[in-house]
Amino acid sequence: MNELYKWNDNKYWGLSFVDAHDLTTARDTSLNCSIKASLKSRLDVSKTFVLIVGSETKNLRSGGCQYCDDYDSNQSSCDKGKSVDYRSYIQYECDIANKDISNIVVLYNATTVKKALCPETLKSVGTHAAMRYSRDGEQYWDYNAVKKALGQ
Repeated sequence: MNELYKWNDNKYWGLSFVDAHDLTTARDTSLNCSIKASLKSRLDVSKTFVLIVGSETKNLRSGGCQYCDDYDSNQSSCDKGKSVDYRSYIQYECDIANKDISNIVVLYNATTVKKALCPETLKSVGTHAAMRYSRDGEQYWDYNAVKKALGQ
């Protein structure tokens, strides 16, 4: 979310975090397993996992081996000899975070927490907070709620 980066880049707001996505990149973006390996290395150095949930987050499927060009659907195997993982990138990250990271924050790009939109793995763990509030029919970013959820 651009708003989080804006708050992080401005000393006035006092929000402070390092985006693990900036630490490593996948060398072979054509293979979902390469991207997942890169995600794993990022998660390995993370102390806090933040998931921003929108209306379609739970339904995203990108990253599953069945969507890779090297997946052999007749054999249910990888033509490159890699292990097969049908989880999306989101589900993969959530599963690892739930297992390996003690501080999990789920932020909803909405005015209310809607756990029905959250991946199953994280529904009952961590801190859940809405990123927006509504006043006079308008929606605004809720900096204080986000900061509190992040423990800052």
